[in-house]
Amino acid sequence: MPRYEILSEESMATLTLGWKRIVSEIGIEFMSPWAIDLLRENGQTVEGDNVKFDPEWILKQVAKAPSQFNLQARNPKNNVQIGGDSMVFGGVYGPPFVREGDVRRDATFKDYENFCKLAQSYDALDSVGGVVCEPNDLSLDSRHLDMAYAAATLTDKFFMGNVVTAQNAKDVIAMSEIIFGGRKSIENTPALISLINCNSPLRWDDRMLDSLREYVLAGQPVVVTPFLLMGAMSPVTIPATLAQQIAEALTGIALAQTLNPGCPIVFGSFLSNIDMQSGSPQFGTPESGIGLLCTGQIARSFNLPFRGGGGLNSSQTVDAQSAYQTMMTMMPTFLSGTNWVMHTAGWLEGGLVSCYEKFVVDIEILQSLMTEFTPLEFNVESLAFDAHVEVGHGGHFLGAAHTMERFRDCFYRPFLTNSDNYERWMRLGAKDTKARASEIYIKKLEEYVQPEIDPRMKQELDEFVAKRKSQLD
Repeated sequence: MPRYEILSEESMATLTLGWKRIVSEIGIEFMSPWAIDLLRENGQTVEGDNVKFDPEWILKQVAKAPSQFNLQARNPKNNVQIGGDSMVFGGVYGPPFVREGDVRRDATFKDYENFCKLAQSYDALDSVGGVVCEPNDLSLDSRHLDMAYAAATLTDKFFMGNVVTAQNAKDVIAMSEIIFGGRKSIENTPALISLINCNSPLRWDDRMLDSLREYVLAGQPVVVTPFLLMGAMSPVTIPATLAQQIAEALTGIALAQTLNPGCPIVFGSFLSNIDMQSGSPQFGTPESGIGLLCTGQIARSFNLPFRGGGGLNSSQTVDAQSAYQTMMTMMPTFLSGTNWVMHTAGWLEGGLVSCYEKFVVDIEILQSLMTEFTPLEFNVESLAFDAHVEVGHGGHFLGAAHTMERFRDCFYRPFLTNSDNYERWMRLGAKDTKARASEIYIKKLEEYVQPEIDPRMKQELDEFVAKRKSQLD
């Protein structure tokens, strides 16, 4: 459907002046020596760790990035396109905690495996994502191997690379090469997508840069994402934050294109605000929604795929706040035509928690919005003139032939929503949304069937993981 664009030509011109002044007059810090050397060699002004850019050089580099690209999955039926008119959805990313019912606790590897299974079980979700939760019961040095192995074997969808260190990135790339038959295969059609966050304001740190280099040199797309909470990491006005976001994103993208011209890239956005009374991060706010609409338009102006939005909220539990804040973010996510949506399912408590029940609620929201944003078909059949002839004046359409032919799939059938009358609802236990979602995720895990995997591929993955763990632990 048409994208919802709210910025005028004058607004876009003002933002252009803003980001160009930031990169040329203030500059951006790069905390890896190789990045500084590369940018100096390409004519940019280096003062210690700070780089002041020629904006026209940035635009020239950014123009080398493709407007869309494909990602291959272990099951070719789950291949996706990032960019253009496509929207692709992944699970929550990064939480160290898990909520299950009324219990909030440290996330474990069992939780990580469970979220992989849930992601595999819902067709609406294209990927489990990356760090869908942090398995705190595993060694910090080697847990990236376990997570990549679980995502690769418990799902047959694409998954995200690890960016904690450059070596972690190399490990996941090597595992991807095993899955897809070598380096050339993943260079021809990427298999990993990775999140590279800017240390806003105006600094790219060494770990992010070093991981970016590994993925870009392997031809794997990275999501170059300023991390902006207005009032903390950016000014409190949306236009100022948008200008900063463009400056940070474009400098990271320009660096990537200098490393490997034509490498697929995504213009990332993580934009919200803090509570000006407490300083706490806020999600699902009107300001974050406006930022999404603006950023989608901005990314398209540079002919780049766009990442943003998701099921973001600040609630501590699965309640009305978690749902309405999620919808406040997911609706502009769709309206802005976001190409790669992280945090689609499971996000709770400002991203600190992966929640089983919220995962189910979010899938319901996602599937509902997918239906709402599917364009209608207008033709003779959809006008149903014969049904009017059959029913006549004052009749009803429930038993009409037109209805009987279509009743099974004419409307979206929610799997979580309850519309029983009050007496039946009470008789069946008076279960609220959270209780119903709990039953659903438990049943999904019980019914989970692991996708088939080539035994030789699995053995090679097993051997690689065992070897690397022996070297790390």
